[in-house]
Amino acid sequence: MVKIVAKRSLNAARTTTEMVFEAPLVSRKCLPGQFVILRLNQYGERFPLTVADYDRARRTVTVIYQVVGASTRMLDMLEPGEEIQDFAGPLGLPTAMEGLKRVAVVGGGVGCAIAAPVARGMSKNGIDVDMIVGFRSRDIVILEDEMLKVCAHLYIMTDDGSYGGHGFTTDKLRALLESGERYDQVTAIGPPLMMKLVCDLTKPYGIKTVVSLNPIMIDGTGMCGCCRVTVGGKRRFACVEGPEFDGHAVDWDELIARNRIYIEEERAADEHVCKIGLGGMQHA
Repeated sequence: MVKIVAKRSLNAARTTTEMVFEAPLVSRKCLPGQFVILRLNQYGERFPLTVADYDRARRTVTVIYQVVGASTRMLDMLEPGEEIQDFAGPLGLPTAMEGLKRVAVVGGGVGCAIAAPVARGMSKNGIDVDMIVGFRSRDIVILEDEMLKVCAHLYIMTDDGSYGGHGFTTDKLRALLESGERYDQVTAIGPPLMMKLVCDLTKPYGIKTVVSLNPIMIDGTGMCGCCRVTVGGKRRFACVEGPEFDGHAVDWDELIARNRIYIEEERAADEHVCKIGLGGMQHA
């Protein structure tokens, strides 16, 4: 059993939550870019969350999540002092930073929960980081103070123009590249369509672009095959060979289609009302 030691909402809309777990074994080994897999109880599903932060001295690991389904809804009902059954990790490969001097990290929405620790790790390794992050509106902006501490420049974009610049992350990245800014690498983390558009933008400039993929995942150890993606025409497994890949080589159409394969079942599960008093979430 793994104990929750802290919890806080990250934005005005209360759509995104940060939760800190007492996890000595995981905190001892985890690095930026890696993830953990949680299971709330013996009936629960396994679901992955990125390591948003860790404290080796305090033996804690921090995750950030949006309530998007039954399992995250159940997780969000828990409070500090309560426990979950499983907290497995660290999983995946850490972010590669060798040889980099200047990087633009592009984050979209809750993808900033991954972008922020990646940028922090790069900054600690002496890399000059610009961050471009996008949200639908001001009330769902997260981690602004944390991102300001780890980058040279932070550009916030909102779809409705209610905060920062008006437009998308790609609008700002395009403006920076057209003005003469140059980066050794662009790292994009967020919705698949956003990452695809970032890759389309950087390819003519010849800028290496790394993306963090979030395909459907179950076991996180390369055995189930659910997280398979096509990169450079070859089958790769995001849980053990990723989650970061060369964005210019990803088959984005396949990834987006696979991520939507259970959308009707997910919608039906969210709308289901249990008629025998289980609340509709006991076996999620």
